[in-house]
Amino acid sequence: MQIVIHTRHADLADDFSEIVKEKINSLGRFSVEIERIEVEVLKEGNPSQGKESHHVIITTHGAGPFFRSEAKSFNDLAAFDDAVSSIELQIRKVHEKSKSKDRDSLRFKKGEVVN
Repeated sequence: MQIVIHTRHADLADDFSEIVKEKINSLGRFSVEIERIEVEVLKEGNPSQGKESHHVIITTHGAGPFFRSEAKSFNDLAAFDDAVSSIELQIRKVHEKSKSKDRDSLRFKKGEVVN
């Protein structure tokens, strides 16, 4: 999976790219095809936007479904955490839908009556 980080008017924390790679790679546990993830970090220059001065947009590209998530917060890491949790929920929903629903339970088999 390719991870691309774009910034606009923002100075990122030193360990931001490492944290991004860790959290994005953890999304690989779901069986959803994602070839590339773009993380865009924007900083609002207006001082009155202090609580929402950092805006993070995460977009996925690939053979699977398209996912997009946005979050605003007071710093880049907090906004990224909110955006990742949102996109993880979207990916988890697609993963759950793709699971086979006709599996037999370990406890009961189809057609078996429990007394």
